[in-house]
Amino acid sequence: MSLLETVHSPAGLRELTAAQLDVLAAEIREFLIDRVAGSGGHLGPNLGVVELTIALHSVFDSPRDRLLWDTGHQSYVHKILTGRAGGFDRLRKGGGLSGYPSAAESEHDLVENSHASTALSYADGLARADAHQGRRDRSTVAVIGDGAMTGGMAWEALNNISGGPDRPLIIVLNDNGRSYAPTQGGFADHLGGLREGRPGPALFEQLGLSYLGPVDGHDITTLQHTLREARALRRPVVVHVVTEKGRGCVHTENNELDRGHAIRPMDPVTGEPLGTSTGPSFTSVFGREIARIAQERPEVVAITAAMLEPTGLLPMQKLFPERVIDVGIAEQHAVTMAAGLSLGGVHPVVAIYATFVNRAFDQVLMDVALHRRAVTFVLDRSGVTGDDGPSHNGMWDMSVLQVVPGLRIAAPRDGTRLAELLEEAVGWEEGPTLVRFPKGPTGEDIPTKGVFSGLDVLHRAGPLDVLIVSVGALAGMALRVAELVWAQGLGATVVDPRWVTPVNPAIGDMARRHRLVITVEDNSRTAGVGSTVAQHLRDAGVRTPLREFGIPRRFLDHGSRADVLSGCGLTAQNISRTVVEELSGNQEPAAPVRLGSLDEEMARLMDQGSRGETR
Repeated sequence: MSLLETVHSPAGLRELTAAQLDVLAAEIREFLIDRVAGSGGHLGPNLGVVELTIALHSVFDSPRDRLLWDTGHQSYVHKILTGRAGGFDRLRKGGGLSGYPSAAESEHDLVENSHASTALSYADGLARADAHQGRRDRSTVAVIGDGAMTGGMAWEALNNISGGPDRPLIIVLNDNGRSYAPTQGGFADHLGGLREGRPGPALFEQLGLSYLGPVDGHDITTLQHTLREARALRRPVVVHVVTEKGRGCVHTENNELDRGHAIRPMDPVTGEPLGTSTGPSFTSVFGREIARIAQERPEVVAITAAMLEPTGLLPMQKLFPERVIDVGIAEQHAVTMAAGLSLGGVHPVVAIYATFVNRAFDQVLMDVALHRRAVTFVLDRSGVTGDDGPSHNGMWDMSVLQVVPGLRIAAPRDGTRLAELLEEAVGWEEGPTLVRFPKGPTGEDIPTKGVFSGLDVLHRAGPLDVLIVSVGALAGMALRVAELVWAQGLGATVVDPRWVTPVNPAIGDMARRHRLVITVEDNSRTAGVGSTVAQHLRDAGVRTPLREFGIPRRFLDHGSRADVLSGCGLTAQNISRTVVEELSGNQEPAAPVRLGSLDEEMARLMDQGSRGETR
């Protein structure tokens, strides 16, 4: 029996010798490589914290002592040592282990904490709560990566931690020189100086914090000694731990781009990806097109928040390294800096994940939109991403950002539309624009059957029963709905607005002539595109009933994108069934077509539909 099979809780670590702990570390690395290679996930960050996690759990008494992980993608070893090794066969799958800490999984997890730079604020609050209640029998420990320290919120917390009364709060700075890619900025240079032993005090000491380190993050005995010393201080202290991201796996150690930060399923021996290619991703299409646009338009500059390769900016960075700016995990700064670039005559393209734009809402609203700056936002991973869990679904951007005056929002349905809409967005100089697209392959292009006042008509068949307004990548589902309702003797028109905000008035023109309107989007139903279209129809005096299909107002568990969408009722079968039921109870005929109110092509299409003909 391996040592790993005998350790079911942190208490078991304290029964092992130093030599046995080293053996355990090797076994955990082997376990991680095998399991994560099979499922995909954050391999590199966890290979780097094996010894550190063992040391933390052997010195501190979790869950009495509170351990926080920033960001939580480095918590796999923590999960193994707290009795969850058996769940790794279903890592990031529905009903299996989350890829981040999860209070629903274990008493050893306090917060989900998968958005960076937050752990120090949580820790400050926990330590203050203990002080308020007179508790001095436990410690609060926040493990934060040097990449997460590039976020402004971490520095706001440090300012308050160092400025308050002494409390037993330990900040473990996991310094591997990287977030996703190498860490950027002056703080990274300062840590480099500390690692190399350059003279001068640590910045933390100048802030009034105690400082221990730098410490070899792969020497368990030294780590244990230093952590015990930090605990004995009974005041805020920074323990500077130097680790190697991706340590112990040749495929991650040799990957200088990201050190195996987040891998797809792969062969653990060869490192080759498993499965077959499913065509170009939305991200790769964006990367190709923004590089092309940058060649044609010298005023275009791109900005990323520590996500150069994941957001597709690597091709542009290789062509124009001076025109791609990585600000670290600092979305707020990225957006306001973009406003400044625009003021200076540059057209910035801010490429971030949809889930992270939430963090910069105030800057989008007050620093960009209020001043009508021509900034283009490109939101990757919009809609349901699935396996990364509730915090990483990009399901709020259209709800949150549709309230921003002057912001135009585009949702391309395929690769060709992404290229077209990105070109239009960057060419718009009257205010901000936004292009959103999902994680994954573009699939085959969905052709336009006709254009009606700026709306792409994707399908027109049968009577004018239901108008389906399809948003972005759910166009394929919308077309399948049209097929299913046709099988029930009902006609359908499917349109893609391309630009979903502001609402194209042509939707109102078409809605008047149908018995029912539905909207289909992978965004929250609350304040989503459907809600905005409904408001537009009311304002235009259109009485046609509308049903919105989208994501319910709740956090979604991790799982495959298909499973999560199905759990939300976003399937063609469910939507078509609802449409048939709605129309069965709505016997009011569609309004007659008034020729002249529509362009000639759409008038012909709708006239055919009113006679029951198909196109």
